[in-house]
Amino acid sequence: MRPLPSGPARAGASLISRLIALSSALAIAAGLTVAVAPAASAADSMVYLDGMKDARDVAAAGGKVFVAGDDEIIVTDSRGTITDTISDLPGAAGLAVTPDNKRAFVALSGAQQVLELDTDSLAVIRRIDVAPYPCPWNLTLSDNRLWVGYGCGNTFNGGVFGLDLSAAAPVPVPVVANIYNAPLVAAAGGTLAVGETGLSACDLMVYDVNGTTPVRRGVINGFDNSLVIYDLVITSDGSTVILNNLDGWDTTSLTKAFSFPGGAGSVAISPDGAHLAATGTTGYDITMFDMGTRAQTYRIFASYASPVIGTLAFSGVDVFTVLEEVTSQRRLRLWRAEGATLPGSTLKLSAPPTGTALVPLTATGTLTLADGSAPGPQPLVVTRKLPDGTSTTIPGVTTAADGTYTFTDTPPVSGTITYDVFWNGNADFRWSRTSAAVTAARHPSSITLSGPKTGTVGKQLSFSGVLDAGDQTPPSGALLVVYLTVSDGNLEFVGTVNTNSDGSFAFVDTPAVGGEHVYEVRWDGTNVFEYTRGTHNVTVRGRP
Repeated sequence: MRPLPSGPARAGASLISRLIALSSALAIAAGLTVAVAPAASAADSMVYLDGMKDARDVAAAGGKVFVAGDDEIIVTDSRGTITDTISDLPGAAGLAVTPDNKRAFVALSGAQQVLELDTDSLAVIRRIDVAPYPCPWNLTLSDNRLWVGYGCGNTFNGGVFGLDLSAAAPVPVPVVANIYNAPLVAAAGGTLAVGETGLSACDLMVYDVNGTTPVRRGVINGFDNSLVIYDLVITSDGSTVILNNLDGWDTTSLTKAFSFPGGAGSVAISPDGAHLAATGTTGYDITMFDMGTRAQTYRIFASYASPVIGTLAFSGVDVFTVLEEVTSQRRLRLWRAEGATLPGSTLKLSAPPTGTALVPLTATGTLTLADGSAPGPQPLVVTRKLPDGTSTTIPGVTTAADGTYTFTDTPPVSGTITYDVFWNGNADFRWSRTSAAVTAARHPSSITLSGPKTGTVGKQLSFSGVLDAGDQTPPSGALLVVYLTVSDGNLEFVGTVNTNSDGSFAFVDTPAVGGEHVYEVRWDGTNVFEYTRGTHNVTVRGRP
């Protein structure tokens, strides 16, 4: 088989360079009928993994999330907040955790070791030397045996060996050798799946590991089935292997059992076996499927960042993956998709499309749960975002028992004002949000200008007026500009005047020539009040 120019699978390759496996994913995007969130939102968390350049695996255990990469493991709590860093781990790569979540195993590709950690104290329990097998990379745990995919990349020195963890000093037992790159491994229910990587056609090998010696059941040919493998996962009973192309393969008959719609970069199955998570089905996304019906149940997108292949893991009802920014800095961040496995909820918001600055408006909406039950009183977070980007929370918005809600707000300025409504969800239903935009016009204003109807050249004229904003108080000290037109001539600048606190103003002028004088006072307005003008006509006679 012809090698592809790539390193070991799960080596931090982002979807930007891995789109070869996703060519069919975009074809399904137009017909989605499931809940879709437009982008990672307030319910999710994003934390930068500063200092880490190459994330290789993610695992969750004991209320913690472990991110392996470079020569370290970054540890977070269950909400994705960084709490610790374990350093001096040469080539930290694959992770595996015990079913009781008390121990984690780390492949140290740069030290030819597998490290065993206490997930509570983060103390090293033991280091298992695996020489002469180079670059241990991918791990999977089944009962007391740890299966290790090894290989230093871009050579045929890869393979798989097993470790009996019940032994005081486990000795590697070879399973298969002379494989290109470090193969992917997944084991459960007495079955071990081994996936080739880095080739234009990748074989999927299946082994029976119920006995002390692995027995190969057969091979699913990569050429015959057009397999390019970046990730794989096995069901808890070992009956099915699901590849990143979202095909499920029966591990006994070695035939394709089913397919999920589309394709992906990474795949993971929830601990209860009910959900399949996939990244990169349409680009920068996490997509959830029901394992029973294979229907898509949820999808959420990240902004300007691509999920790193092989870094997908469940933690309770949440899903974690590492993102690589598509900017020039290529910074890594850990993304927590909160409540990804929960039934959804839907928020709707109806607001008037137009309004007026300083004039109250009323918006209404509903919160609906996936099972149709009444949500009861639920607190909502309503945020008003102004055109300049500043935001304010509107307090005290709660749904009625039937899920309806209403709020009233007074736009403080003109322009496009966005109202965002967010429900944080609960233990039974996933969060949701919605938004609506209102185009607010500037508040009406007017100028009344008074003065004499006649005058004489050379004699001072006195004028007064009021800047009026209807039911609102105009800004004190508003700058008004006075102009003059004489007998349909050119518009001339006279001067400026500022309003008093009540909007009143006054000015004087001494006409230099006779004729029909039109005095005009203009106010440019603000982002709250509209432009306005007022005029007054004076007939000026020549000198007596």
